[in-house]
Amino acid sequence: MRLAARLRLAACLACGTALALSAPQILAQSGKGSRSAAVPAGDWRTIDRDSAATRYSPLDDINRGNVTQLQQAWTYPLRAFSSGTPLVVDGIMYMTAGNRIVALDADSGKEVWAYEEPRKAEQGPGLGGSGFSSRGLSYWPGDGADKPRLVAMAGNRLVELDAGTGAKVASFGANGEIDVGVAYGGTPSIYKNVAVIGAATLENPVGVPGNPRAYDIKTGKLLWQFQTVPQGGKQYSETWGHGWKGRSGANMWSPSAPIDIERGLIFLPISGPAANYWGGDRPGTNLYANSVVAVDLETGKPRWHFQTVHHDIWDSDIPNAGVLFDVKVGGKVKPVIAHVGKTSYYYELDRATGEPVFPVDEVAVPKGDVPGEYYHPTQPIPRITPPLARMGMTYDDIVTAEDTTPEHAAACRKMWDDAGGYLNYGPFTPFYLHRKGEPPKSTIQFPGGTGGVNWGGLAVDPESGTVFANVQQTSLVGWVERKETTESYSFDANDTNQPYDRASVDGKGPFFSFSAPISGKYDAQGKAVGEQAPCYRPPWGRLTAVDARTGNVKWQVPLGLVEELPEGKRLVGNSGNAGPTVTAGGLVFVGATNDKRFRAFDSDTGRQLWETTLANNANANPLTYRGRSGKQYVAINAGGAIIAFSLR
Repeated sequence: MRLAARLRLAACLACGTALALSAPQILAQSGKGSRSAAVPAGDWRTIDRDSAATRYSPLDDINRGNVTQLQQAWTYPLRAFSSGTPLVVDGIMYMTAGNRIVALDADSGKEVWAYEEPRKAEQGPGLGGSGFSSRGLSYWPGDGADKPRLVAMAGNRLVELDAGTGAKVASFGANGEIDVGVAYGGTPSIYKNVAVIGAATLENPVGVPGNPRAYDIKTGKLLWQFQTVPQGGKQYSETWGHGWKGRSGANMWSPSAPIDIERGLIFLPISGPAANYWGGDRPGTNLYANSVVAVDLETGKPRWHFQTVHHDIWDSDIPNAGVLFDVKVGGKVKPVIAHVGKTSYYYELDRATGEPVFPVDEVAVPKGDVPGEYYHPTQPIPRITPPLARMGMTYDDIVTAEDTTPEHAAACRKMWDDAGGYLNYGPFTPFYLHRKGEPPKSTIQFPGGTGGVNWGGLAVDPESGTVFANVQQTSLVGWVERKETTESYSFDANDTNQPYDRASVDGKGPFFSFSAPISGKYDAQGKAVGEQAPCYRPPWGRLTAVDARTGNVKWQVPLGLVEELPEGKRLVGNSGNAGPTVTAGGLVFVGATNDKRFRAFDSDTGRQLWETTLANNANANPLTYRGRSGKQYVAINAGGAIIAFSLR
């Protein structure tokens, strides 16, 4: 992550301010053991291909032996910012594009139809401007009486179009749309006649609930909503102290949620509570925050939950729920969900019960010193699979001249020395207190900011039982201090009654990793100039494969170049939030990097087999499909343009 080495106000916390550096069966399920019909081999029917979110394609025309022959086939400019993944059904590609939804011939990229509506004011975060969600859209195949539909979010509106013509479906809601109240910037997750959406609430402790909601796909009727923060008297409300009252945050902002068609379950990824780095007004574990929750799709009732972080004060959201597949463990085939989020820990859970397939221990973690804060004594840490990202830093971990350049290494050591060092006691190190008038006592957290694995999520090859992830190596430096304010409220903490201001966090950061310029140069005002890179030793981003049969890491390779470094030192990892896609051809395709590259790797070994340079960064998940011509394509959204590749 290339971020400047300087301090900036990041967020107002409840007890202080953090300063930071840095269908019939609708969507068929893939994988062995599924009782439902598979997605047609050439289709890509959800943004993650199938209801199980595998991002696995059985196509193998493009494979290890010929991937070097890939060349650009066509490109289509969306004319709007987008980090979404298109859908392909029967050779037609569908995608949101600002205030338009377009249907393209997937062989040529030529428009079949385009729906356009008048531009409106921004109706919610996560949209990339006015119009439809920049994450993409969803497909409902119809049920005989009703034709296939496209289902998309536009701020607080859920809109349905006829997939064949692009016309609004007049029978849905009011002339093809309904008002869902709280906006959502993702894509609806669809099962039978049920469409489930999240909630794009701001990261404010007090406000509208972040509850996921389900609607009837035909009429728009609200079917259920899941209460992410149980209210007084309900099960688990006690895990919030009295902090459940009026609580916002703890929402599902993930672009989608995977569905187990056989069991009728949807797995909701619930993010952390607000404020991000202060939780004294919510003492306890804070269920269902930071949890994967298995919910009955027909009723909205929870079946089980697994909390990945107790009492989150690290902004360790769950940006994705994970992937569903069947795998043989210890001689027995198990239905599992594999999850990796911002903490970078790999959890493999029985998707019928929520029980870990491999042991997860409650491990003691560091305790902070902020008055009135609640520090949970333990956190759930897998016993077998090591963390996939860096979890700490000492002085010995600062980059050397051999890693990058002498100037960069010197600037990093100078920054460390000038700061008097940085506190880190391993995983879940909290921000420590900065008292007014005293020198800063900075904490450095790993992974920090955007975390290890973000919204791009995972891909899985269910044939080999291998899970793939783009893992960032990120950090966050800062402290907690009391925020001066005249607006306050009281709560009881440690038998004292002290006033603290109510948190106000807009969720936009900025967050800074502990980093310094590669050049090590500063202007006359002392401002850093030149390109920047992290001050901890590389790699700074890795493509990682985990064997789901054993829990062991199969391979890890650096992902992304820092081209400002000298020749021979550039392959140090430089990745963003997007994820990979895997195929039966033995290939893992991934963009995600900040070096304008699109790559293919051998899924067995991690060896890079193909690379192409793009006009813009491809911070989106790839897809592969078969056109009506019978040809296989690989495509990716790069800088708001869809680019498709095929063999010569």
